[in-house]
Amino acid sequence: MRRRPSGADMPNPTADRCPLCARPTAPDHAPFCSRGCRDRDLLNWLGDGYRLPGPPAENPLDRGEEPPL
Repeated sequence: MRRRPSGADMPNPTADRCPLCARPTAPDHAPFCSRGCRDRDLLNWLGDGYRLPGPPAENPLDRGEEPPL
């Protein structure tokens, strides 16, 4: 009877791939392949590219309350 490999024994084909373009990662830019992909990911974070849909959060300043310290 043949034994099936466990999850730890199986290679992960996406482990060494850039999360944006799927090219092999570069050690200088890990986990990305290049500075371009690294910067594009940062711009997605800064520009709400990874925002989750939902109702807007309440701002205590809109209600005239003091912000918590």
